[in-house]
Amino acid sequence: MITEDRNDVDRDIEETLGLVPEFFRRVPDYLLPTEWASFKSLQLSDQTAIPNKYKELIGLAVSGATRCRYCCYFHTEAARLFGATEEEITEAALIAKNTMGWSTCLNTLQFNYDEFTAEFDQITEHIREQMAAGAPA
Repeated sequence: MITEDRNDVDRDIEETLGLVPEFFRRVPDYLLPTEWASFKSLQLSDQTAIPNKYKELIGLAVSGATRCRYCCYFHTEAARLFGATEEEITEAALIAKNTMGWSTCLNTLQFNYDEFTAEFDQITEHIREQMAAGAPA
């Protein structure tokens, strides 16, 4: 059981973000320490496997797909904060659009999953061979 005091967590949030946003103020006391620790160590840390700019571009693409305007705003501004260009932000949106479109098509038409993965394995092997031969990917 986490026994960290809400006031201590609120102080850490305010020191880190400059204020305690309402979405954290609404988290119940017993969940706040773990919610903040997760947010801080995953979203804000530069000690993760994925650099912050790329985490935010991923978050932006997911936010667009789920149509969450709150998350779209957050991840767009955070991506900019971590150095994403407007071109990268636009490309993340286009990748999300492309992925959602193909996902809709493949699922609607009920493509055989085993055949799909077998074909894609052939494709990746072909591209690996081309890359090994010096051809651009």
